[in-house]
This record gives sequence, structure tokens and C-alpha cells, in this order.
Amino acid sequence: MTERITVAIDGPAGSGKSTIARLLARRLGYVYVDTGAMYRTVTLAALRRGLDPASAGPESLAKVAREALIELEATPDGLRVSLDGQRVGESIRTPEIASLTSRYTANSAGVREELVRRQREMGRRGGVVMEGRDITTVVFPDAQLKVYLDCSVEERVRRRSRQFTQQGIAFDAAGLASEIERRDDEDRNRPIGALKQALGAVKVLSDGKQPDEIVDEIMERLPQAVRPD
Repeated sequence: MTERITVAIDGPAGSGKSTIARLLARRLGYVYVDTGAMYRTVTLAALRRGLDPASAGPESLAKVAREALIELEATPDGLRVSLDGQRVGESIRTPEIASLTSRYTANSAGVREELVRRQREMGRRGGVVMEGRDITTVVFPDAQLKVYLDCSVEERVRRRSRQFTQQGIAFDAAGLASEIERRDDEDRNRPIGALKQALGAVKVLSDGKQPDEIVDEIMERLPQAVRPD
């Protein structure tokens, strides 16, 4: 029987982690987990409970994280996320939710403690491709394959512009690059779970590559015992 491992993928916002992790999981027959969606869903849960993450105390956000029922389901078209039994759709993908999450929710020690606990439970039996900002460094530092997926700011601006346009989300095109750079700075300097390339992680650049090319590159790094026949 082919061994089933945990594949951990980290990288900056807009580097393509969600797409690559989902495709890789599909190829391997693994479970796909988008941890960023979990943090954004906690932000949405706080707002729906009348809490502003910018002013809510850390214990209030941690309480929301503990109480929120967050369900992730991979589908052929992407990831289906539900909060307290209701699908959230694209409501967790807006610039507002992304900003509040990066600045406040993701910096709450209590929120991180709860979500890391859930993430480790999801991956403890292997057969999981999990992506985020601190998966290779905090959640699964001993993952059998650790990947750091990187991408230039210029390429990420193009991708974000295309994504927001397709989703009908209003955005400031002129300020998109500075917003991405600000987000990178926040992620790399956050007090807990900071984004960085973990020791032993394979660095993969996604600029100018098709998703299947990137997945092929990662597949070549898999231990021989877990590669599909």
C-alpha cells in the first residue's frame, strides 16, 4: 500500500498556493486544506457576531474561533467553505476580509492556537496537502515534504487584478502593488506564525509557469514511496 504523507506548502499572498495545493491533492487523492480560508472565516464570523476585529480584544476573537463551525470541502471547481452550516462563497475573499485577517485575526494567539489545533487534527493521519503561511514552520514542521512557493510582486499584481475583475470585486489598481508589499511585510514580521522559508523546504518559483508545470515540479520532489504509479 502506498504511504500517505503530509505535504505542507507556504508562501506569500497571491503566489498560487491554493490552486497548486488543490491540484496536487487531486493528483495524489489527498485531502486539500486551505488554512488561510479558516482564518478569513473567523474574521467573517466575528463581523457577523457584531465584533470589529480591529477593536475586539484577543480573547473575544479567540472565543469566536473556538465557537465557529468551519467546514472545508474540496470540489472540482475549488474549495467550498461553510460557516455555521452556511456556505460563505466569495464573501471571505474580499480585500476587506483579507486586510482585517492579516492585521488582526491572524495575529491573535488564541485564534492561532485553536486553528493550529484543528489543522493538526486534519493532518495527523497523513494524506493531506495543507497550505498557508506557517504550515512548514509551525503546524507541520516535520512534514515529509515542505514547499515554499514564491512569486514576484509584479506577477501577483497581474493575478490579483484578474481575480478581482472576474469576481466583480472593486479594487484600486494603482495601489495593488503597495498593498501586496504591505501584506508581505506584515506576514514576514508578525509576532506569531511569521512567513518564512522553513529549514528543509523546497523553494519553487511560480512566475511564468502553468499550474500543471508547478505541480509536476513538486511531484518530482515527493518521496519515491508515495509517488503514484
